[in-house]
Amino acid sequence: MVAKTEAEESGKLDSLKFLVAIALIIGGIWQFYYFAEESQLYRILGLLAIVAIAAGVMYTTQLGYGLWMLARDARTEVRKVIWPSRQETMQTTLMVVIMVLLVGIMLWLIDMVLRWGILMLTGQGG
Repeated sequence: MVAKTEAEESGKLDSLKFLVAIALIIGGIWQFYYFAEESQLYRILGLLAIVAIAAGVMYTTQLGYGLWMLARDARTEVRKVIWPSRQETMQTTLMVVIMVLLVGIMLWLIDMVLRWGILMLTGQGG
């Protein structure tokens, strides 16, 4: 019973933090346009600072921490991938281009034969 109450409290706190993060981002966008007469560099730096603070607030939530762990694990998996060499990539790309051209020509020929057949059936073909 106590664990359920603590989970509910944590959920409410996470919701509040999530709303604070959204409010910070909205406020950052607002300040970007409100201070339009200021240098764009300062406005962008202000927006980035507010987004960083909002990201920090989001990180303290269970959802934010989970997203951070997902991104970290995805980065680890990307490093494990054995990427093809440039030569393999170029050969595969060339084969794909050739196949696309061949299938395109084949579909064009089928279309022309069907068009000719329909024109003959309807009496419009000569």
